[in-house]
Amino acid sequence: MTISEIRARFPILSSRVYGKSLVYIDNAATAQRLDTVIDRQLALQKKANANIHRAVHFLAQEATEEYESCREAVREYLNAASKDEIIFTSGTTASINLVAFSFCEAFVNQGDEIIVSEAEHHSDIVPWQMACQRKGASLRVLPVDVDGHLRVDLLDSMLSERTRLVAVCHISNVLGLVNPIGEIVRIAHAKGVPVLVDGAQGIVHQRVDVQALDCDFYAISGHKVYAATGTGALYGKRKYLEVMPPYMGGGEMISHVSFENTTYAPLPGKFEAGTQNINAAPTLKDAIDFLKQLDDKELQSEIDAVKDYVYDSLTADGRVKLYGVPRGTISKIPLFSFTVEGAHHEDLALILDKMGIALRSGQMCAEPLMDRYGVTGMLRASFAPYNTMEEAEYFIKSLDKAIKMLV
Repeated sequence: MTISEIRARFPILSSRVYGKSLVYIDNAATAQRLDTVIDRQLALQKKANANIHRAVHFLAQEATEEYESCREAVREYLNAASKDEIIFTSGTTASINLVAFSFCEAFVNQGDEIIVSEAEHHSDIVPWQMACQRKGASLRVLPVDVDGHLRVDLLDSMLSERTRLVAVCHISNVLGLVNPIGEIVRIAHAKGVPVLVDGAQGIVHQRVDVQALDCDFYAISGHKVYAATGTGALYGKRKYLEVMPPYMGGGEMISHVSFENTTYAPLPGKFEAGTQNINAAPTLKDAIDFLKQLDDKELQSEIDAVKDYVYDSLTADGRVKLYGVPRGTISKIPLFSFTVEGAHHEDLALILDKMGIALRSGQMCAEPLMDRYGVTGMLRASFAPYNTMEEAEYFIKSLDKAIKMLV
């Protein structure tokens, strides 16, 4: 596919705002919906709207097949050993909360420790804080350096006999740097410590092989990869999922219920209580099919050219402070968070919005990282494969105009 052919598959990209063509570069927050995703969700609502796994009638069987074939698609794409290791959730946040509750119930006690990084999204900080408060454990923080790189050199010394888990993002939603997950996993596993990876951005920009990474948990969101909102998945190694108690109780997650005792369903059902997002979850399959089509050298060359142009333009502008600078073997995705001295990020975002450019301003759900760099917020431009070089050039020209209006 070419970028033009990709754009044709996203209906919203033909929109106009304030009389100008939409330039959507807030993809790290949520990507736009793919045409086949929209079509499948609508078709399921029209033709297969029934609860899954339970009834024997035709609609229920159709809905169940759509849902479970999607689970197999996710398993295959992540290269999990079994589809029983794929738990459907509403997204990365729900997946991490599931582990923070269930894993900690099974494995964390008073005086234990959990390690997170300084670059984490709130969704990979707050659930662990809550778990630590509940269990009497402590939260420790792996810092980042001035360029945004994780201080992986400190990890081994931070691990102790009381460390129960390391939680780290594959790619920071602020810094855009691809963290060395394989190295982090090796260091942690050498001390017998499991690793959870927040893959909300990772699944978008990397072909993830959970067995090759050897991570113990990997959490993803559908809306980041062009699928429907309210969809996502948690990969977890069976040896942990089997021992962890359910996160929620209700229908479907049980084997037998009486007032005296309840036994739970086998994996993955144990963690999927209640009626699932039956019309939306199957759209993950369409998103995965689309991600596979992006694995093309010529297309990737076009995408990289856009990324390189924006990176070079921002780093060449002395007014701009860019956060997350690649070096050595650490690469950067097309995500650029920056500040401009003398111009508030919100003011810049409002001006750019009037120029038809949608991007993010604020703390990006990473307040501790903002504190690390001594800022109240940043401006973030995050690109997707449907963003053209023309859009990138327009963004840089518009940013220059906006800065000149304020500084």
